[in-house]
Amino acid sequence: MIGGVLLDISGVLYQGDVAIPGAVEAVRRLRNAGLPIRFLTNSTRRPKRDILTKLQSLGFDVDGNEVLTPAAAACAWLEANGYVPHLLVHPDLEEDFAACRTVGPVAVVVGDAGLYFTYERLNEAFREIESGAPFLALATNRVFRDADGMLSLDAGAFVRALEYSSGKDALVLGKPSVAFFRSGAEGMGSDPADIAMVGDDAESDVAGAISAGIGMGILVRTGKYRDGDETRFNPEPTHVARDIVEAVDAIVANTG
Repeated sequence: MIGGVLLDISGVLYQGDVAIPGAVEAVRRLRNAGLPIRFLTNSTRRPKRDILTKLQSLGFDVDGNEVLTPAAAACAWLEANGYVPHLLVHPDLEEDFAACRTVGPVAVVVGDAGLYFTYERLNEAFREIESGAPFLALATNRVFRDADGMLSLDAGAFVRALEYSSGKDALVLGKPSVAFFRSGAEGMGSDPADIAMVGDDAESDVAGAISAGIGMGILVRTGKYRDGDETRFNPEPTHVARDIVEAVDAIVANTG
């Protein structure tokens, strides 16, 4: 029986600047069914403030405490371990790290810097890692659906490049990190096995969730979904849905 829901945001609830048809009402249905919700995003180009504002402006009923981001997870790690961030992220995301400590040893934090993935910045990060700095990746997604409707390179390619050159594996803080999914479940007071995850990324969202012990992993055919994603990664989705509306149908049917 499903007792809580984790929702990816971009590609599931909206695409570009438009809500996916039926998505606002679908989220409302989950709330009316008494299901707690957490919104898990791997978006690392925009600060949490912008993501929340966009969701609310599109009509979604969402509170800031329900939105979980890799940047927040990184800040918690940095504080707990006493590190100062060396940021290789998009400038717009830097505000989410404004409260981090400024004195101490350095840890490299890599997000989706987009056009700011210059050779100079990548090499600076590489040299810090080579010198012993911990290496944190906010996400390792392969691609995302860009504003022009085409797929674009996501942060994963650049994380892998730094791993290849340094010989060191990054600590991943966003999806598909087990800790990231479980923090969402814990925030709802639910066992991971009683949670449903809805995402458009078969690898990071769905296979990652199921590997983390989430009981129901639903892949939607919107956003970055591509034909054949249902069987491209293991574990495979427990359900495949046309969109968030159909995904919510499946969830509500499993609430008992």
